Amino acid sequence: MRAMAQRAPQAEAIAASCIERFRPWAEQVYALRRRIATITVAVLAGLLFVHVMIGANGMVVYKQKRAEYESLQKRIALEQQENELYAQQIRGLKSDAKAIEKEAREQLRYARPGEYVYVPPASATAAPVSHSARN
Repeated sequence: MRAMAQRAPQAEAIAASCIERFRPWAEQVYALRRRIATITVAVLAGLLFVHVMIGANGMVVYKQKRAEYESLQKRIALEQQENELYAQQIRGLKSDAKAIEKEAREQLRYARPGEYVYVPPASATAAPVSHSARN
Protein backbone atom coordinates (compact mmCIF):
# COMPACT_ATOMS: atom_id res chain seq x y z
CA MET A 1 0.00 0.00 0.00
CA ARG A 2 2.80 2.35 0.79
CA ALA A 3 4.32 1.76 -2.64
CA MET A 4 1.09 2.71 -4.32
CA ALA A 5 0.69 5.72 -2.09
CA GLN A 6 4.22 6.89 -2.94
CA ARG A 7 3.62 6.56 -6.69
CA ALA A 8 0.20 8.26 -6.64
CA PRO A 9 1.55 11.76 -7.41
CA GLN A 10 3.40 10.39 -10.45
CA ALA A 11 0.29 8.63 -11.69
CA GLU A 12 -1.74 11.80 -11.22
CA ALA A 13 0.84 13.78 -13.16
CA ILE A 14 0.77 11.25 -16.04
CA ALA A 15 -3.04 11.32 -16.08
CA ALA A 16 -3.08 15.13 -16.06
CA SER A 17 -0.63 15.28 -18.98
CA CYS A 18 -2.75 12.80 -20.96
CA ILE A 19 -5.86 14.82 -20.23
CA GLU A 20 -4.16 18.02 -21.33
CA ARG A 21 -2.90 16.31 -24.49
CA PHE A 22 -6.37 15.06 -25.47
CA ARG A 23 -8.38 18.06 -24.21
CA PRO A 24 -8.31 20.05 -27.50
CA TRP A 25 -9.39 17.00 -29.46
CA ALA A 26 -12.17 16.24 -26.95
CA GLU A 27 -13.37 19.85 -27.08
CA GLN A 28 -13.57 19.69 -30.89
CA VAL A 29 -15.50 16.42 -30.76
CA TYR A 30 -17.83 17.90 -28.17
CA ALA A 31 -18.37 21.03 -30.28
CA LEU A 32 -19.08 18.93 -33.40
CA ARG A 33 -21.20 16.30 -31.65
CA ARG A 34 -24.40 17.23 -33.49
CA ARG A 35 -22.70 17.09 -36.88
CA ILE A 36 -21.08 13.77 -36.01
CA ALA A 37 -24.43 12.35 -34.88
CA THR A 38 -26.15 13.64 -38.04
CA ILE A 39 -23.47 12.15 -40.30
CA THR A 40 -23.64 8.85 -38.41
CA VAL A 41 -27.42 8.68 -38.77
CA ALA A 42 -27.16 9.57 -42.49
CA VAL A 43 -24.57 6.85 -43.11
CA LEU A 44 -26.67 4.28 -41.25
CA ALA A 45 -29.77 5.31 -43.22
CA GLY A 46 -27.80 4.98 -46.47
CA LEU A 47 -26.58 1.53 -45.51
CA LEU A 48 -30.10 0.50 -44.57
CA PHE A 49 -31.40 1.81 -47.93
CA VAL A 50 -28.76 -0.17 -49.83
CA HIS A 51 -29.60 -3.28 -47.83
CA VAL A 52 -33.33 -2.86 -48.50
CA MET A 53 -32.80 -2.33 -52.24
CA ILE A 54 -30.02 -4.81 -53.01
CA GLY A 55 -29.90 -7.15 -50.04
CA ALA A 56 -30.82 -10.84 -50.03
CA ASN A 57 -34.53 -10.00 -49.69
CA GLY A 58 -34.34 -6.54 -51.27
CA MET A 59 -36.58 -4.86 -53.80
CA VAL A 60 -34.53 -6.05 -56.77
CA VAL A 61 -34.90 -9.68 -55.73
CA TYR A 62 -38.57 -9.08 -54.92
CA LYS A 63 -39.27 -7.71 -58.40
CA GLN A 64 -37.47 -10.66 -60.01
CA LYS A 65 -39.48 -13.12 -57.93
CA ARG A 66 -42.69 -11.25 -58.73
CA ALA A 67 -41.99 -11.41 -62.48
CA GLU A 68 -41.18 -15.12 -62.19
CA TYR A 69 -44.42 -15.68 -60.27
CA GLU A 70 -46.48 -13.90 -62.93
CA SER A 71 -44.85 -15.85 -65.76
CA LEU A 72 -45.53 -19.11 -63.90
CA GLN A 73 -49.17 -18.08 -63.39
CA LYS A 74 -49.50 -17.48 -67.14
CA ARG A 75 -47.89 -20.82 -67.87
CA ILE A 76 -50.27 -22.55 -65.45
CA ALA A 77 -53.26 -20.93 -67.19
CA LEU A 78 -52.00 -22.09 -70.60
CA GLU A 79 -51.42 -25.60 -69.30
CA GLN A 80 -54.92 -25.68 -67.81
CA GLN A 81 -56.41 -24.59 -71.14
CA GLU A 82 -54.45 -27.28 -72.95
CA ASN A 83 -55.51 -29.83 -70.34
CA GLU A 84 -59.17 -28.86 -70.81
CA LEU A 85 -58.80 -29.25 -74.59
CA TYR A 86 -57.40 -32.74 -74.13
CA ALA A 87 -60.20 -33.60 -71.70
CA GLN A 88 -62.77 -32.53 -74.29
CA GLN A 89 -61.06 -34.68 -76.91
CA ILE A 90 -61.09 -37.66 -74.57
CA ARG A 91 -64.79 -37.17 -73.80
CA GLY A 92 -65.49 -36.93 -77.54
CA LEU A 93 -63.53 -40.06 -78.32
CA LYS A 94 -65.37 -41.96 -75.60
CA SER A 95 -68.85 -41.04 -76.78
CA ASP A 96 -68.91 -39.58 -80.31
CA ALA A 97 -68.70 -42.05 -83.20
CA LYS A 98 -67.80 -39.35 -85.72
CA ALA A 99 -64.83 -38.25 -83.60
CA ILE A 100 -63.63 -41.84 -83.33
CA GLU A 101 -63.91 -42.30 -87.10
CA LYS A 102 -62.07 -39.03 -87.74
CA GLU A 103 -59.15 -40.05 -85.52
CA ALA A 104 -58.97 -43.49 -87.10
CA ARG A 105 -58.87 -41.99 -90.59
CA GLU A 106 -56.23 -39.41 -89.70
CA GLN A 107 -53.87 -41.38 -87.50
CA LEU A 108 -54.28 -44.93 -88.74
CA ARG A 109 -55.08 -43.99 -92.37
CA TYR A 110 -58.17 -46.13 -92.41
CA ALA A 111 -60.54 -45.87 -95.34
CA ARG A 112 -64.04 -47.04 -96.07
CA PRO A 113 -64.57 -49.57 -98.81
CA GLY A 114 -64.16 -47.86 -102.19
CA GLU A 115 -62.10 -44.92 -100.78
CA TYR A 116 -58.45 -44.30 -101.50
CA VAL A 117 -55.96 -42.90 -98.97
CA TYR A 118 -53.56 -40.36 -100.43
CA VAL A 119 -50.13 -40.35 -98.75
CA PRO A 120 -47.91 -37.47 -99.90
CA PRO A 121 -44.38 -38.43 -100.92
CA ALA A 122 -41.44 -37.65 -98.66
CA SER A 123 -40.04 -34.17 -99.07
CA ALA A 124 -37.56 -34.11 -101.98
CA THR A 125 -36.18 -30.70 -100.99
CA ALA A 126 -33.70 -32.13 -98.50
CA ALA A 127 -30.21 -32.43 -99.97
CA PRO A 128 -28.62 -35.88 -99.84
CA VAL A 129 -26.16 -36.24 -96.98
CA SER A 130 -22.68 -37.38 -97.83
CA HIS A 131 -20.65 -38.97 -95.06
CA SER A 132 -17.39 -39.03 -96.95
CA ALA A 133 -14.43 -37.07 -95.72
CA ARG A 134 -13.27 -34.15 -97.83
CA ASN A 135 -9.58 -33.32 -98.30
